[in-house]
Amino acid sequence: MSIVSVRGLTRDYVQGSIVVRAVRGVDLDIKDGEFTAIIGPSGSGKTTTLNCIGGLDSPTSGTVSVDGTDLGSLSAGALSDLRLARIGFVFQSYNLIPVLTAYENAEFVLRLQGVAAKERRRRVMQTLENVGLKGMEDRRPSELSGGQQQRVAVARAIAGRPALVLADEPTANLDSTTSDSLIALMRDLNDNHGVTFVFSTHDERVIRAAKRVVRMVDGEIESDITK
Repeated sequence: MSIVSVRGLTRDYVQGSIVVRAVRGVDLDIKDGEFTAIIGPSGSGKTTTLNCIGGLDSPTSGTVSVDGTDLGSLSAGALSDLRLARIGFVFQSYNLIPVLTAYENAEFVLRLQGVAAKERRRRVMQTLENVGLKGMEDRRPSELSGGQQQRVAVARAIAGRPALVLADEPTANLDSTTSDSLIALMRDLNDNHGVTFVFSTHDERVIRAAKRVVRMVDGEIESDITK
């Protein structure tokens, strides 16, 4: 069964008196273990599609299912619970909590999930080591480079053991060396730990690393290539 199943996804936005159709009848399935890049020019609908998959945005029409659950059938509370349990997010702007340390940021989702303290510590320390931040647990975001902050964001996304990680332009604010390092990290998490990733990206490095590339143009899927 697919982790993600999208059928007939349409998303409209109202800009003044004009209705803009950002996504036009998209069908898409993401299977367990995929490392997929959704690409396309600005305004192609890739970020909107990603946001609908993550339940951050609601379809105008069509359906989105994650782990067999139709997101449109859920109350706001149930949708929040599903995101917490099954979906990890990595954002272009990192979205770390500035007053918390790297450890506390990575631990945040586990606290919300109600994981016991001893297990939280074990998972967070292991995850920070996996993302190359061992020894930096007590640093706050202001004490970390952009690449290190994004690694904390990845740690936070995967510490809760989600079925799926959605990453919106995760390398956009990083230099080429740091981008390469982060991509290698995420590819390792995919290859060796089975984490499923879906990216919205313009970055050629991410596209080269992807196992599947879905190209969107004008809100529609133009091509879908598995390497």
